[in-house]
Amino acid sequence: MVMIAICDDDTKISSELERFIADILGKLSVKHQIDVFTTGEELIKAAETGSHFDLIFLDIKFAEDGVNGIEVGRVIRDVHQNHLVSIVYISREKDYALELFDIGPLNFLVKPLKREKLEAVIGKYLRITGLWTKVFTYKIGHDTSKVQIKDIVYLESLGKKLVIYLADSRKVEFYGTLKAEYSEQLQKFDFLFIHNAYVVNYDYISALKVDQVVLVNSGLPLPVSRHRRNEVKESYYTIMKRRMGV
Repeated sequence: MVMIAICDDDTKISSELERFIADILGKLSVKHQIDVFTTGEELIKAAETGSHFDLIFLDIKFAEDGVNGIEVGRVIRDVHQNHLVSIVYISREKDYALELFDIGPLNFLVKPLKREKLEAVIGKYLRITGLWTKVFTYKIGHDTSKVQIKDIVYLESLGKKLVIYLADSRKVEFYGTLKAEYSEQLQKFDFLFIHNAYVVNYDYISALKVDQVVLVNSGLPLPVSRHRRNEVKESYYTIMKRRMGV
């Protein structure tokens, strides 16, 4: 369970942030609880009375006089000696780098908040803490099973069934839809939706051609749909550049 605090006196911002976080973590199947505070004093009091937080989204400036977000961060780090909680600062202004340095925040988000930036921050937090779910789950009857994401080469749609092809040559069949499994479980792990019948793990692609991808070792080619070619090409090179740090 990830315990999250949002501290911002702008209720519109905090409500939007709460909704985004709940949606992102919900899709990642990460259990969480979110508490919302409107002043730095409320957050400090909650921490002093036993509330535990793993991740804090903290505004820097508040409309009313009182402790600001930087002071709250220093209380958490220096007074409470809590160096484990991850703090993400949010503000309309960008010029706080030096003031935030000794607090060691996880990140800094600029208002108005953008979902993709928030997703990146949450992803970073989950990777650092080892909470990112790296398994693919599926149901056969009433039983839920799982396989390691890294072991999946590709998925194939055969009517109402899906087939998982694994790196050790095993196959797993279950009922489901390719679109749903891709959007809910696989897209975030660099899988490519190359065809209405195929979703492929980037890590097992040895070559991308105009109308097909070639798989590592087996040399097996899988077709790329004509209407997906541009999207697949763009996604493929985006993943490549990101991994190369370009």
